[in-house]
Formats: sequence, C-alpha cells, structure tokens
Amino acid sequence: MKNYRIAAICLALAVSISLTAQHRADRQSLNDENSFSMILLGDPQGYTKYDINQPILELCTAWIADNIDRLNIEAALCTGDLVEQNENITMNRKMLNQTSREMWESASRSFARLDNKLPYIIGCGNHDYGYKSSENGRTKFPEYFPFERNSCWRDIIVSDYPNRNGDISIENAAFEFKAGPGSPAALEAWGPILVICAEFAPRDEVLEWARKLCTSDRFKDHKVFFITHSFLYQRSAARTDNEKYKIRPANWGAQIWEKFVKVTPNVRFVICGHTGKPGDFEDSVAYRCDLNDAGVSVHQMMFNVQIVGGGWEGNGGDGWLRILEFMPDGKTLKVSTYSPLFGISPSTKHLAHRDGECDRFDIVF
Repeated sequence: MKNYRIAAICLALAVSISLTAQHRADRQSLNDENSFSMILLGDPQGYTKYDINQPILELCTAWIADNIDRLNIEAALCTGDLVEQNENITMNRKMLNQTSREMWESASRSFARLDNKLPYIIGCGNHDYGYKSSENGRTKFPEYFPFERNSCWRDIIVSDYPNRNGDISIENAAFEFKAGPGSPAALEAWGPILVICAEFAPRDEVLEWARKLCTSDRFKDHKVFFITHSFLYQRSAARTDNEKYKIRPANWGAQIWEKFVKVTPNVRFVICGHTGKPGDFEDSVAYRCDLNDAGVSVHQMMFNVQIVGGGWEGNGGDGWLRILEFMPDGKTLKVSTYSPLFGISPSTKHLAHRDGECDRFDIVF
C-alpha cells in the first residue's frame, strides 16, 4: 500500500508539472522531418556592447539549445564580431556601456548555453582584434572560447591553424559533419560536409592551409562550407576589397575568392557578415552565386542584422537569425529568417517571420 501511495504521488506531480510547463508561443518545425539544420547568427556585437541588450543574445542561444532535437540542428554558425572592442576600458558612452571584458563575458555566457550540447563555429571579426578595431592581431577570443569548454568539438574537429599570435585557437579550424547511427536521412543524402572558419582578413598561409585541406585525399569529396567575416558588401553583393584596417597581412573578399574559393573545387558555400548600414532589411543581407574554376556553383551569403533593431545603437538586431534547412534530396537548402525575441510571446509572434525575397529562399547545390 505504501508503494502504491508513493507511485500515485509521483504520478500526480508529473501531471502537475506537465500542466504548468512553459508552452512555447511559436514552436518551429522543419519542412521535412528527415531534414537537418544549421542555425546562423549574424554579428552579435550590438547585443554585447550594452548590458540591456545582452539577454537578447542569450535568448537566441537558449532558443537554439531548446530546438536541437526539434529542428535536427547539427551546428550553430556565427559571422563574428562577438564584441565591439577587443581590449579597451575607456568607454565611449555614445556607442557602448560595457568594457571589453564585460562584452567578452557576455558573449562567452551566451554561447555557454550550447556547450556540451551543440558545436558552434565562429568566423572572428574585425572588432574581435586589436584594441578598438583591428589595429593588430591581438585577440581575447582563445581566452574566452578555449577548445576544452565544449565537448561537442572533440569528435568533429579535423584540423586547425595557429592564429596571428602563433597560438592554437579555433579561429582557424575545420569541422567534419557526416551521417552516423540515428542521423537524419538528409545528412546521409548530402554526404560528408567540412565547415571551415577563418580569422578576420585571413593571411595567405591560412588560405593555403584551407586549400590544401580541402583538396587532400581525405576531404576532396566533401562539400566545403567556408565562414569568414569580411567577404561581401550588403545589398550589392560585391566582394570586399582594400579595407582600411591596420591589421596586416590581410586578404579581403576579392582576394579570398581568387586565392582560395575560386580555385578549390569543393568549396560550395561561403558565409560572412561584417557589412551593413541602417536602412531596409536588405541593407543587412546579400547573396550571390558564381562558378568556380571547376565550373561548379559557389553560393555566397552575407547576414549581419545588428542595425535592424534601431540602428547602430539600437537593441543589436531584434533577435533575427537564419534557419538553414538541408533537405533530404541532398541538394536543396531552404533559408528562412526568424526571431525568437518576437516568437516567444503570443502578442508578437506574428512578427517573428520575415517573408521577403531576401528573407526566405531556396539554394540548390
């Protein structure tokens, strides 16, 4: 009788918890349950530079963690500029209210929600180097994002290259994704994928490391996705070139295309951030597709929404992110633009999806 009463109490508690558990206001679903996805975050510096904005970035990464199973998420990708200034304690109160340490702590705290749950891959940006903006190659990134913090990197990292200070860091690193037991059918259909991230304005030796890796016997049949901060300008989708940062040596979008992307047959997708200006949403995104030297299409996409939530000193981007859904046909990538900030409330969920031509579209590989 005693055991029966205990069981009854446990059942009652379980029912009570299920009835009071949070009901998600706008749960997202895949177009096909056999797809897998990757989630793309634009430059987060607008979130981390103001204490009042920092919870929005945490909301975004918490939402990603909450949807790992529901959306079959394989990785989170980020276009860099985690902070507004890499190493500075003298605050310009017209553009931020956090020291560099406080900004790095915010970025680290936000991505910690994904540690040991999901790999995240970051293409560090110009604001992540130097003092205020890439005056040199110094960066606090390895200090706040050491490899050991996230066990999900351990089994998928296949190569790395030292940063500008000669330190081993995941600033320049390659991660392999391939089907295994229990994987979504789409992961098998797409074949193995190699995601490579590179430092801001990567040096020649970084591009050569990446090229040799892609064309090696082990990876020559992989589809390669490349993440680097500066590659396309907003709206026009012209490639960046001759940027006025002091960091040297450096390659911008035009040189990265010629030295690495164009001449490497299996690079199929380039993702960047960096550029943008206040205006329409179209001033925060870009897309183009070109043939490489092997006659294969290379899709190139820029996503940087930091000015959407009120300009440079607004809320950092209204929580907008992109859901990249890889369909089971092994060639179609569905891109959609979504905001957990709007989606979390029934009163604003009607604003949580963008449906313009630059917001929701298909890429066919």
